Amino acid sequence: AGPMTILILYIVTAGVILVADAIALPTLIKPVFERHVGDILADPIRLAPAAVFYLFYAAAVVWLVSLPALDGGSLWRVALNGAVLGAAAYGTYEFTNLATIRGWSWQMVATDLTWGTLLTAAAAVAGVAVARAVG
Repeated sequence: AGPMTILILYIVTAGVILVADAIALPTLIKPVFERHVGDILADPIRLAPAAVFYLFYAAAVVWLVSLPALDGGSLWRVALNGAVLGAAAYGTYEFTNLATIRGWSWQMVATDLTWGTLLTAAAAVAGVAVARAVG
């Protein structure tokens, strides 16, 4: 894949993750987290660490899922691989916190793990679909 294709993959993947999280974090994730660990949440959120995560995570999705899928294969396979990566990444965060932070709940784990799994699958599919369509 050429540099332009990789750039398209990255921009679309990162864009889907950022836009979807901008909608889901305040409406889906934050209320659950506030209910269980609201006293330890940063207010306002620290944008620099969040930006580092998003930039790196989108790159990881492109490298591990999207680039290998460009040469062929179904978008269902891309979705499955994205879901596995999302479950691994968000699961690492959630299960580590459940093991180490007082007040962390199974509801938080289930909500964020499900979100991260679906979000990563959707972002990977969108990136690959757009990159394939553009050529």
